[in-house]
Amino acid sequence: MITNDIRLADLATHIPGAAGVLRRHRLDFCCKGQQTLEAACEARGVDLEALKAALEALDRGGPAPLEELAALSPPALVDHIERRYHEPLRPAVQDLLALARRVEQRHGERADCPRGLAALLERGAVELDLHLSKEEHVLFPAVRRGMTRELLAPVSMMEHEHEEHGRFLEELRRTASDFVPPPDACNSWRALYLGLADLENELLEHILVENHLLFPRLRG
Repeated sequence: MITNDIRLADLATHIPGAAGVLRRHRLDFCCKGQQTLEAACEARGVDLEALKAALEALDRGGPAPLEELAALSPPALVDHIERRYHEPLRPAVQDLLALARRVEQRHGERADCPRGLAALLERGAVELDLHLSKEEHVLFPAVRRGMTRELLAPVSMMEHEHEEHGRFLEELRRTASDFVPPPDACNSWRALYLGLADLENELLEHILVENHLLFPRLRG
């Protein structure tokens, strides 16, 4: 039974498919994962009972992938995070940046062209790379050495930067018309918006794993 006071993070990490349902309703289970379902629905104007029905209808027969990650030790979890999220993120953002530049160059005269998207992605690429580097060269090596007591400040910094990444994703959606291309969009335009939607999904899941599976264990 889905209750009104269940946390968004618990839904996303324990019920397969729940993360997708929450994303479709624009409910932030990453940076605002501590919110209850009722409070989040009220804040976003989402029909609580309809959303609960959608969550109840999900197939809950198998274990959630993120729930399996909770059983990993912190060193094993950071290994997974680097391999699953860090390694593909940088090239993915660069590919999207190239597509955004192409679309703006070819269709810049159109009123529905996502002007400014390339500049936004370029700025985001720099900020994401700095964030990943801090984790790869400071936080994660310390986790592998078992230095959890010394990690309170770095963890707080990473959480703050995750909030910045959330705002970056919101700006991406606004600039790119909720990732819905116009009916006559070229293949590059369609590929760009499809890639942006995938980037959003991947980055939100990445933040979820760190904020709600890794960081609480580092705080002890």
